[in-house]
Amino acid sequence: MDLRRRALALLLLNDPLEKAAATRTLFDAIASLSLDAAAVIDEPPALPGRPPRPRLVPHTELARRSPFTREGRAALLHSVAHIEFNAVNLALDAIWRFAEMPPAYYRDWLGMAAEEALHFTLLREHLRQSLGVDYGGFDAHDGLWTMVERTKHDVVARMALVPRTLEARGLDAAPPMQAY
Repeated sequence: MDLRRRALALLLLNDPLEKAAATRTLFDAIASLSLDAAAVIDEPPALPGRPPRPRLVPHTELARRSPFTREGRAALLHSVAHIEFNAVNLALDAIWRFAEMPPAYYRDWLGMAAEEALHFTLLREHLRQSLGVDYGGFDAHDGLWTMVERTKHDVVARMALVPRTLEARGLDAAPPMQAY
């Protein structure tokens, strides 16, 4: 199957662990994949596939917790895991959605998806083993995906606003992250 269609199939998966594992497997098989960069692929409904939890709420409704408590650390790491899960979705979306990009664009985004899938998997496992919380145990917001939707018709806007600004800001500029 074509890389772009495979990326879309993975984006539709609801189970985060299945999506992460399948994304890493797809990256490992990249040499055997075909690429139809010019294909027009219709957008299916209900993108992206996600689990029923975490419950998505406006960012203003997220509970504030001190990162210096066990629950606060768990909530902070949960939010990072959520960012990583959304980054997998973002990368998979960038692959299938934007036609006629150079082959390196698709390879690089698949590599990014695989890295983000690894990050998500590691964070989820740490949450479970060290803090007794699973992914979905806290509410989350949908800010990254909202911007994905707003930029779905413009690859330049997507690249400028989503991974380079919003995701980086969420991970690097948050005071609790700097303190942790």
